Amino acid sequence: MTGAVLAAGACGSPAGVAGVSTVPPAVAAEAAPAPDSVTATIPAPEPGDEPAATPAVTPPKGDEPVQVPPPKVSEFTYTFPVQGCDTSYQSKLLVLPKTTIWAAKGCSFVSPVDGVVHEVNIKNRWRPSTDRGQDREGRFVTVLGDDGVLYLGGHLDAVAPGVAPGVRVKSGQVLGQVGNSGNARDTASNLYFAISWKTEPSLWWVRRGMVEPWDYLDAWLKGNRTLSPAAETRALIERVGAAPKCAILCAAKATPDPKPTRRAKKPVEESKPVTP
Repeated sequence: MTGAVLAAGACGSPAGVAGVSTVPPAVAAEAAPAPDSVTATIPAPEPGDEPAATPAVTPPKGDEPVQVPPPKVSEFTYTFPVQGCDTSYQSKLLVLPKTTIWAAKGCSFVSPVDGVVHEVNIKNRWRPSTDRGQDREGRFVTVLGDDGVLYLGGHLDAVAPGVAPGVRVKSGQVLGQVGNSGNARDTASNLYFAISWKTEPSLWWVRRGMVEPWDYLDAWLKGNRTLSPAAETRALIERVGAAPKCAILCAAKATPDPKPTRRAKKPVEESKPVTP
């Protein structure tokens, strides 16, 4: 009887060392749930209980954007000074407060604003031997705008017929054709464009540029055509005066004095005795 009980115990329990359980901890934990634990059974979803797919939402089509014109900041309307051609220019100070607008030869130089022609030079007087400052722009036209500002277009290939001092012009009116006259003769064609104020021709360095022009060119080309340099020009006149001294690229090259030509001396003839 005792042997039968021992045999039954040996078959019912895994073999092991006395006092050490041979049941893995996980199995033991499953076999003996912790006190106060709750066992829940999640039922399988019934047919038709699956969550519905989220429908695709198509946003309503909006209205076309309303084009709002730029604000009018002055009473004047300006035109970019080169028309009918692709252009490029640098928006930074190089030597003088002016800019070089690169464009193909023959492109139209137009008046930036309504005004009156002030100076016209139809002759290319520049010479590399002298490099006079007043001649460096070659053929040029200046316009005194109704805004009180002077605009210069230089290095022209030709001046338009009928353009002369005192002639009334409109914004966008053709004044000449882009070229490379003056000291631009060895460069690509371009327009020398400068902003200043009215002076006597003897103060040629003023017309060559006093106000940096690129912010205004940017506005006239791409943004607000009413952005005016008049206020900045007036402020600069108050600061430096209407007739400032030349400070940059003022002197011309010295012209060498021609050497006097010496006449060759005639040979002295020997006196011959006179026979009576």
